[in-house]
Amino acid sequence: MPADYIKKILAARIYDLVQETPLDPAPILSQRLGNRILLKREDLQPVFSFKIRGAYNRLLNLSKPERTAGVIAASAGNHAQGVALSARHLNIAATIVMPRTAPQIKVAAVQSHGAKVVLHGDTYDQASTHARELASAQGLTHIHPFDDPDVIAGQGTVGVEILRQCPEQLDAIFVAVGGGGLCAGIATYVKYIRPQVKIIAVEPADAACLELALRTGRRRTLKQVGLFADGAAIAQIGRETFRLLKDQVDAVLTVSTDEICAAIKDTFEDTRSIVEPAGALSLAGIKKYVQRENCQGQTLVGINCGANMNFDRLRYISERTETGEKREAVLAVTIPEKPGSFKRFCRMLSSRSITEFNYRYAAADKAHIFVGVQIQSEQDRAALIQALDEAGYPVLDLTDNEMAKLHIRYMVGGHASAVSDEQVYRFEFPERPGALMQFLTALGSRWNISMFHYRNHGAAYGRVLLGMQVPVAERTAVSGILNDLGYPFWEETTNPAYRLFLS
Repeated sequence: MPADYIKKILAARIYDLVQETPLDPAPILSQRLGNRILLKREDLQPVFSFKIRGAYNRLLNLSKPERTAGVIAASAGNHAQGVALSARHLNIAATIVMPRTAPQIKVAAVQSHGAKVVLHGDTYDQASTHARELASAQGLTHIHPFDDPDVIAGQGTVGVEILRQCPEQLDAIFVAVGGGGLCAGIATYVKYIRPQVKIIAVEPADAACLELALRTGRRRTLKQVGLFADGAAIAQIGRETFRLLKDQVDAVLTVSTDEICAAIKDTFEDTRSIVEPAGALSLAGIKKYVQRENCQGQTLVGINCGANMNFDRLRYISERTETGEKREAVLAVTIPEKPGSFKRFCRMLSSRSITEFNYRYAAADKAHIFVGVQIQSEQDRAALIQALDEAGYPVLDLTDNEMAKLHIRYMVGGHASAVSDEQVYRFEFPERPGALMQFLTALGSRWNISMFHYRNHGAAYGRVLLGMQVPVAERTAVSGILNDLGYPFWEETTNPAYRLFLS
């Protein structure tokens, strides 16, 4: 019953360790969007994430024998730090199982709080399974990151603070969803006290487990989960969190990687803080909601729910920001290969800022140019494409083409006319020392590699674009062998960006 949770939330005595974080205005974004935007600064917690609320509340409710025996948790970062710091504060022995792909900055942070770190597996699911095995073998209490009433109640204190800090007009609260603990806690409290306030859940488009559950009416497991917003990369919504959320969430929004990157930049411009991708989900959702609903004059709250990110990821994020903000169009343009045509094409773009330009001679009659152009809006992009088309330039819009943005833009350099039977695949694999060699070893040497592109993005997973020469008779066998590798992959042989620049 919601009333039981209200009691648990109000009874959470966590503030000897947890900070009551401010609800800060975002003046630049508020002016731009025509609404009052407020940001709940959970990035200012001692572990730079809201996770400490639920972890500490769960540990406070342990029995004396459970405290004596110790606790164990599985996490790639934020929950791990919350459990470790809470355990040290309460003088409880803590073991944290982390995947081997966890960034060293997060492993070091957990160790600095006095917890024992066990590195196991490449994914959270593998680490979680091992943590449960250790809990059973060693008599430890497993601290779940989201699907636990005490954890949910701890996260619900965020909702208590928001309603107290914003007693006047409040139209909607936007909450990032991974397993659903934060959203379940906030929604349960807010809907009980002020039911007119909308609760909008925000998920990565490639990890939308709540949206899938609400659409189908039951918890389902995603076949594949995107890893960019690693703090929300959960394949299945929690059992208890879904029970609470299914009747209390007003809407679910999904946002792309580019939209998340743009929201990270927006947060920095208004607060001078840098949030992690999952920490920017709520703001990305606010922007999408305002555009979709065309609302004005509302008070909208987003939660900066985490700021644990490796510094070197900023390179990748900054590259994707302009596209996510709808301020860059990525285009493939075909021009005649004859004197003066290149200059004529550039003259057409002379009034615009060029963000990227890649060109190489490829054929006697025509050339393909990969170009990034600054734009003002989606409408401006459409107008630019129309103008180029009317001027006689065939245009392919690659602005939403993942392969083009991840790989092709760094590889434009001409066609491999001598390569036959080329099949193209895009892979993700766990990023750790030796991982690239392990990937190549697992791939084997049955087919000749005709193209290869890898670029480190400072993330937990590496991304590879691979071309192999596979005879037609053997192509049916390829999918089975690639599935056996165990790495997520996409076939990109028919991708138009590949066709234009590399095939």
